[in-house]
Amino acid sequence: MRISILKERRAHEHRVAGSPETVKKFTDLGAEVAVETGAGEASGIPDSAFEEAGGSIAENAKAALANADLVLKVQRPMMGDEGENELELLSHGQALICQMSALTEHSFVDALAKAGVTGFALELIPRISRAQSMDVLSSQSNLAGYRAVIEALYEYRRIFPMMMTAAGTLPPARVVIMGAGVAGLQAIATARRLGAIVSAFDVRAAAKEQVESLGASFVEVDPEAAEEGETAGGYAREMSDDYKQRQAEALREHLKKQDIAITTALIPGRQAPVLITAEMVEEMKPGSVIVDIATEQGGNCELSEHAKVVQRHGVTIIGHANLAARVGEDASRQFAKNIFNFLTPMIDEASVSLKINIDDEVVAGTLVTRDGEIVNEVVAEAVRASGAN
Repeated sequence: MRISILKERRAHEHRVAGSPETVKKFTDLGAEVAVETGAGEASGIPDSAFEEAGGSIAENAKAALANADLVLKVQRPMMGDEGENELELLSHGQALICQMSALTEHSFVDALAKAGVTGFALELIPRISRAQSMDVLSSQSNLAGYRAVIEALYEYRRIFPMMMTAAGTLPPARVVIMGAGVAGLQAIATARRLGAIVSAFDVRAAAKEQVESLGASFVEVDPEAAEEGETAGGYAREMSDDYKQRQAEALREHLKKQDIAITTALIPGRQAPVLITAEMVEEMKPGSVIVDIATEQGGNCELSEHAKVVQRHGVTIIGHANLAARVGEDASRQFAKNIFNFLTPMIDEASVSLKINIDDEVVAGTLVTRDGEIVNEVVAEAVRASGAN
């Protein structure tokens, strides 16, 4: 079995889908691993590290893909209308493992099926105990939550902790985290470690105990409605218009007292919910900072701009793209380990080949295309509804 690890070409992407550790593990299983030259350069992993781990360095993507059975990427390959056409380099019968935004990138999924590529969408890994070590969304969100606080700290013109000096006492920063999922909880923990007074909001009732266990206070809107705020998969559910109105009123008053707001609310396959309106921004204290993690899905702040830092009404709004990639080496190593844990159960040790068991819950949940067809019914329905095929 030959595994190809390609260099990422999308803007703001500094990660790589393999690490020296996972390359060694794959070669120990008997696989050959080809790494495109420079694949790890943006994350601080040189070609020599992959070679020392047992991989070979290919001079370009085409050479890396030659005779490959498995293709590993962080993000889906680009198509012709996105600039460089990476998808056309893949061959019929190859298997692609990456984050492909399968529920929203309908044209890509349709093209992948027509190319005869077997596609696994890592963002669709089910939230079950057995799959925790494979969950790229959790591993990368954890790092994004950490980095969001660091970005806020950089732009904030005061200190985070209370500081008592001979010249007087400096008060601690007040930080509110909107969305207490993996990213939000890590943001809470990081802001607390830096000495801030932290509060948090989430539509899910179960988040209250988690928030308070980290030493933050919980902003409650409607405890009864929050009981219905979580899907079976553990994600936040879109709430009613009435709840949204009461939520906005509660957050508006709370934001007036905060120095920093970090928004992390995402709904899979949907536009990110707007939590901070333009009017709320205008009422925040001058010098306040907002970090919007959700700009790639439209943003949680009405005034944020994707991949930009802007000033609005005296408030700095950070909309950096791909926050996890801003800690590229650690993000790459965790992403690569997630992929290894995902693939290992499918690799037959005797033949060193990929054996796809569609009766496995993890495989069934992530397998999107196979034998020229879209085989994931949820994704297929989304593609049909969009008219992409």
